[in-house]
Amino acid sequence: MAIFRLNHAVLYVRDVTASVAFYRDVLGFGYTEGGDAYQGAAFLRAPGSTNDHDLGLFQLGDAARPSGAGKTTVGLYHLAWEVDSLGDLEDLAKALTDAGALIGASDHGTTKSLYGQDPDGLEFEIVWIIPAALLTDEDRAKSGRLDLAAELAKYGRDARSGLGISRPND
Repeated sequence: MAIFRLNHAVLYVRDVTASVAFYRDVLGFGYTEGGDAYQGAAFLRAPGSTNDHDLGLFQLGDAARPSGAGKTTVGLYHLAWEVDSLGDLEDLAKALTDAGALIGASDHGTTKSLYGQDPDGLEFEIVWIIPAALLTDEDRAKSGRLDLAAELAKYGRDARSGLGISRPND
């Protein structure tokens, strides 16, 4: 028995309509065949996904307190979504900035990451992974603040994420 990938995540949110708008308008998720949010729940699919759904949202209402995970309780810190290209990471950096949801950007050497928060303050990561054929020892040793302009100059907007690492080479 072996687990080979995460199929979907489910989040509790205060307002499912506001959360759907964020994940749809900022991150590009779309509705599954189930359509619009109903009875306080919505099921969304990431662009290009073949999953039934990648994200479930369940409404708790305005009285719900912020998550204490990592502060006062144990719990999940964040989810990380991989983008297809470095250009997608650049586009999402702008979308998150425009939405006031970008809270950080890190260079983890082999991965280039953006960090954001949804309307309920739940954190997530968006990652571009250097393809295996382009990895260097310098990349593996690097860590710090992301200089996205420098990465774009080095790899180009069309550089595909994770080839030979998170997905097979074409």
